Amino acid sequence: MKPDRRRHLPHRRWHLPLLAALALASCAAPERPAPEAARLVPEAPPKPVARLLPPDEAPAILADARALEAFRRACPRLSRRVDASGLTRPEDWAAACADGESNPAAFFARHFRAVRLNDGRGLATGYFEPEIPAHDRAVEGAAPILARPPELVDIRLADWGIEGGTLRGVVKRNRILRAPDRAAIERGALAGRGLELAWAASPVDLFFLQIQGSGRLRMADGSVMRIGYDGQNGHAYVPIGRLLRERGQLEKAGMAEIRAWIAANPEGGAALMRENPSYIFFRRLPDTLDGPIGALGVPLLAEANAAADPATLPLGTPVWLETMVEGQPFRRLLVVADTGGAIKGPNRFDIFFGPGEAAGRKAGALAAPLQATLMLPMAAAARLASPPEPRPEP
Repeated sequence: MKPDRRRHLPHRRWHLPLLAALALASCAAPERPAPEAARLVPEAPPKPVARLLPPDEAPAILADARALEAFRRACPRLSRRVDASGLTRPEDWAAACADGESNPAAFFARHFRAVRLNDGRGLATGYFEPEIPAHDRAVEGAAPILARPPELVDIRLADWGIEGGTLRGVVKRNRILRAPDRAAIERGALAGRGLELAWAASPVDLFFLQIQGSGRLRMADGSVMRIGYDGQNGHAYVPIGRLLRERGQLEKAGMAEIRAWIAANPEGGAALMRENPSYIFFRRLPDTLDGPIGALGVPLLAEANAAADPATLPLGTPVWLETMVEGQPFRRLLVVADTGGAIKGPNRFDIFFGPGEAAGRKAGALAAPLQATLMLPMAAAARLASPPEPRPEP
């Protein structure tokens, strides 16, 4: 599942009192001056350039039944979402979502046109749905799996007319303060409140389950509980694999290598995991689901869905990805139905590989260059082909 590019905030002076009020400071910290508060606002990076591909430049796109099923799962959500990327409007999806065509190739050729963001080159990683041992009560050495605290709030800066993403914090005495970080939560900052859904047998398993954002708990009696993402504490995600590489402790830092290093260095591994202050909260999901729930609110299908940055393309977009997975060419039409804390910027995709160990091996080892081609609805593509005339300056 983090680059941080910044630019000038328009109308900055009238924003500062609001930003100071929203700044997620600790309980004991004094009020920060407005310029310091302003730096807490995540500003939007420049929009990528979207270019409609002429037919002779568009790749040959092979669509299968799973891609069509993934798109149809997304349809009920598409007409009700505001597209932060600005590439589509809710009505653009209507024709495709109303079409009952059963032939995937005919369906996607009829309703979509090929588009590139910048040059289409980017990075592919993977994620999966882990299954970990868990208990229904506290056991020595086990780690609590926590539900979202009711005081945790998400503040969309766009709702206040401010460019940027989302601030997360906790409401306390009519103020919005920073939520506890991972280290504080592990020390018991949220203990004794009945937030425990279950207890992971291994804190390391829980850490990696949080990175995936969803998973299944294999309980001691053999039953399985499916859990999904239900919020984050607002602290930036720090990839511990990068820390190990920067410190010269690992040359290759895939999931398997990181887990092996932690197993060989248990005290250092516990400290290393706490260097990632981000903490994920979960909710129990219905047992009838056939996949975890993504950010679009629908169950994900293995190797038919991916996560991307919704600031660069709309959720629900089919995308043709060309990359390498386990040394083999991977060319597939996937539907973007999820997001991730580390999935930022154009042409950055996280492929969902499904549940189980095989999916975990694919996901954990994947960090490969890719070529991405978006499939935008015809109406959205037509606007790219005929951009509006610029308004004359007053």
